[in-house]
Amino acid sequence: MSKKEEIKLGRRDFFKKAGLGAGAAAVAVTASQAGAVETAAPQKKSAGYTETDHVRTFYDLARF
Repeated sequence: MSKKEEIKLGRRDFFKKAGLGAGAAAVAVTASQAGAVETAAPQKKSAGYTETDHVRTFYDLARF
């Protein structure tokens, strides 16, 4: 094999492994998020709009 062929094979292997690694990382993140959702306490549903501190600050700055 020539030097160029060895480099091409190395690059191909790198991208194959990088793709597999990225896919495995995505599966791991998705699985960890799914587990976190199941263990989280159910949140109280909002009745609608709530005026929080940052909303009041926006209204003060916008002069509403």
